[in-house]
Amino acid sequence: MKRETVQTDQAPAAIGPYSQAVKAGDMVFASGQIPLNPSTGEMVDGDIRDQTRQCLKNLQAVLEAAGSGLGKVVKTTVFIVRMEDFPLVNEAYGKFFPDAPPARACVEVSALPKGAQVEVEAVALC
Repeated sequence: MKRETVQTDQAPAAIGPYSQAVKAGDMVFASGQIPLNPSTGEMVDGDIRDQTRQCLKNLQAVLEAAGSGLGKVVKTTVFIVRMEDFPLVNEAYGKFFPDAPPARACVEVSALPKGAQVEVEAVALC
């Protein structure tokens, strides 16, 4: 099975020793995206909904660079700092997956890189 790393400047650069995504066979494994503006490298302004939207825009860019897209996502994991933000995250998330949403897990964590309040990773088909 062929393994290929994915990189695009349409999403924030990796902030550690990892790839934005890895293609393996007909699958794409996208690393978690935090709400950084890819042009500035800075956290987006706004509330948890704005942060969630930016995470998903970043994820979309990575998936498209891999020859995939949000419509081919089979599983996401959402990491949030405060579980009480879950309804607001769902509100923003649902707009990116309006029909036949992927399987998903959402977990509360104590902290995320750069002070983010949310991070989203995905597994998708190519």
